[in-house]
Amino acid sequence: MERLQRLIKETYEAASDKIGFMNDLKEFLYSISLEKVNPVDRVLWVPMDMVKANNYNPNAVAKQEMQLLYTSIREDGYTQPIVTIWSEEEKKYIIVDGFHRNLIARMYKDIAQRNSGRLPIVVIDKDINDRMASTVRHNRARGKHSVDGMTNIIYNMIKNGESDAVICKKLGMEPLELVKLKHITGFAKMFKNYEYSKAIDKIVHHVDTSDY
Repeated sequence: MERLQRLIKETYEAASDKIGFMNDLKEFLYSISLEKVNPVDRVLWVPMDMVKANNYNPNAVAKQEMQLLYTSIREDGYTQPIVTIWSEEEKKYIIVDGFHRNLIARMYKDIAQRNSGRLPIVVIDKDINDRMASTVRHNRARGKHSVDGMTNIIYNMIKNGESDAVICKKLGMEPLELVKLKHITGFAKMFKNYEYSKAIDKIVHHVDTSDY
C-alpha cells in the first residue's frame, strides 16, 4: 500500500493538470468499486462552463436562503456535490439537483476562485423522464417544490407517454395528490383528449384543494 501511495503521489506531482489527474483516478477507482450503485462514490471537479442548468427545475429559493447557502459554502466548502446527467448532444453536464449550489459559484467570485472555476458533481444515468423525476424527488425530499414547476414536469411526462401510475411511482406521489395537482392548475383541460376514468373524474370534482 505504501508503494502504491508513493506512486500515486509522484504521478500527481508530475501531472500538469492535477485536478484532471485526480478525476481520472476517481474514475478508475469507481470502475472497480463495489459501491458504484451510489453516484456519490465518484465526485468529480469539472469546469463551470461544462455544467448547465435544466429547464424544468420546480424548486425556488428565497434571497435570504441564497445568502445562507453562500455563507455555508464559504465557511464549510461544498459538502454536497451537484447531481447531473451527461448530455452527449450538448457535451455538457445537465443539472438534476443542486442548481442553487451551482449558482453560488457563478454569483460569488471568492467561491469560484477558491474552486479554480470548477464545480463538484456526480453523474447519474437517466433518460429525460427519469431525470425530471429525480429532480422532483430531490426537491420533495427537502420539502421544496413549486406547483408550476411540478405541473411542467408532469405535463412533459404525460406527453412522453407516462401513465398516472408510473408518474406517481417515479415522483413519490399519492394518486390523489396527482389528481389535486391537475385539478387546481387546470391541468386536466390541457389533456382533454386523454381518457380519464369515471372514478378519477369524480375525485377531481370533489377534491379539497386547501392543502395547496
